[in-house]
Amino acid sequence: MLNTVYIKVVGFRDVERHALNTVFRLSQDRATTYVLWTPESARPAQLLLMDTDSYEAGVQMASPGFNKNLKLIAVGENKAPGWAWRTFPRPLSWTAIVHAIDQLFDGAVGADIDLESGEASKGIAPPGVRQTLLVDPSRENRMYLRARLALAGMLEVAEAHDSALALEMARRQHFNLVVVHLDAATLNGWNLVENLVALEPAIGSILLTSSNTAWHLQERAEQAGCVGVLQIPFDPAEIVAMLNKV
Repeated sequence: MLNTVYIKVVGFRDVERHALNTVFRLSQDRATTYVLWTPESARPAQLLLMDTDSYEAGVQMASPGFNKNLKLIAVGENKAPGWAWRTFPRPLSWTAIVHAIDQLFDGAVGADIDLESGEASKGIAPPGVRQTLLVDPSRENRMYLRARLALAGMLEVAEAHDSALALEMARRQHFNLVVVHLDAATLNGWNLVENLVALEPAIGSILLTSSNTAWHLQERAEQAGCVGVLQIPFDPAEIVAMLNKV
């Protein structure tokens, strides 16, 4: 039986919220699902996740209707309220926070992907890159890359699970960066790359992902006009280095 946990989120910067939304979306295939609470939600919030450094946090806590009985996880440098269940300083560790939520709700979401917002991710968004398209049949791969891009300040990210949809989207809208997965036979990645390269106006950059990063594949990627190949499983440091080439 599915267990849905509604979490009220107060404050946080855009890049942090994007990473958190990724965690919520990844939990949708698990026994315990984490969902962002809104006033329209079917049930009351079961947990409050609050950025104590934010203006919104001050407004919430000063409100006469503020519920001090709601389990609170506080994040930030400002002193957390005395009733906070757990507190976490910055820099943010989403993995640690999600493990704490798992302990509270016995969720076993298993945050086994690195969503940290450490120093290496700051300010790496390539100049001029606004619109990004992720093409990969794997929802988990797309979610992970979306989180890493968000932490780099790249927030406008679209997704496609197959080549036909990706090509249709690229014809309708200009993308500064397209990330294409090569391993899935159903995707026919090289054919998609060829079609993307032929588009007018030209796509800014194409980046490939694959579990195979042998020299001949790297060479073929270069000849096809791609920036390079990211190895799966992903290495956060390699993603940073590759984005710097875009």
